[in-house]
Amino acid sequence: MIQIDSLHKHYGAVHALDGLTMTVEPGVVFGFLGPNGAGKTTTLRILTGLARPTSGRVVVAGVDLVSDGRTLSRRIGYLPEQPAFYSWMTPRELIDHLGHLHGLTAAERSARTKELLELVNLTEAGKRRIGGFSRGMRQRMGLAAALVHKPEVLLLDEPVSALDPSGRKEVLDLIETLSGQCTILMSSHILADVERVCSVVGIIADGRMIVQSGREALMDRYAQPAFEAEGEDMAAVRRWAEIIKYQKWATAVSLDGDILRVTVSNVHLARTELLASAVAQGVALRRYEEVRPSLEDIFLQLVNKEAAQ
Repeated sequence: MIQIDSLHKHYGAVHALDGLTMTVEPGVVFGFLGPNGAGKTTTLRILTGLARPTSGRVVVAGVDLVSDGRTLSRRIGYLPEQPAFYSWMTPRELIDHLGHLHGLTAAERSARTKELLELVNLTEAGKRRIGGFSRGMRQRMGLAAALVHKPEVLLLDEPVSALDPSGRKEVLDLIETLSGQCTILMSSHILADVERVCSVVGIIADGRMIVQSGREALMDRYAQPAFEAEGEDMAAVRRWAEIIKYQKWATAVSLDGDILRVTVSNVHLARTELLASAVAQGVALRRYEEVRPSLEDIFLQLVNKEAAQ
């Protein structure tokens, strides 16, 4: 549904995209990841027709953006990070207006308005002015606006980045509901959310794709076993962490607040020696467990490896 081949975008001497190649199959929820400055926003601007590439080929829902970008708006829906609306409009007025722009008849607009407001849980707010909406309500309104014309491809730029936990859950639930109804490309830096809703993940760095894979296959291929521990005496935990760093089976040791995380290359040795090491150092533990590596662990592993090359 999205095919990008050798995509370049230059801003003077800055190469925002440097040969990006990626494929998004129909019906998937694709998590588009990368550190700041990797080229995610530039890619989305090109996919929405808001920017033109320096070179390369981009096809979205059968539309070649370089040679036939004018028909693109019929095929895609777009939710920017901060959607903007006429504050004096109501949701009913906005959806009706957008439906009119997309050529829907009065009967089609009426039915679509009812359907979308139910989908995004804004039926009761349908006659309120959008200017008084919360951030979460505005994001849901943005999703409804992007879906008015039943697009084949839905592009989401950081859809939950500024929401509270309740608002995030509402929007993520919506994205899960839409899975299979259209192809979704979701750019986000909240990796736990990507891990929850995305079936395929692509990670870019320096304007190039460094890995693209199904989520579970990616986890199986790159995830390294890890252990987490919380101690009662942080000074003792820090001393213990310094000792662990010199063990051959420890590949990464980090302290986040009072949580010690140890990534290991040999889980069998670690199971035997890690806890014994804590006992030997007199570290009193409140919690100690083997944890499933997260998408964030893999993301940092791959991005750091790419930066070191």
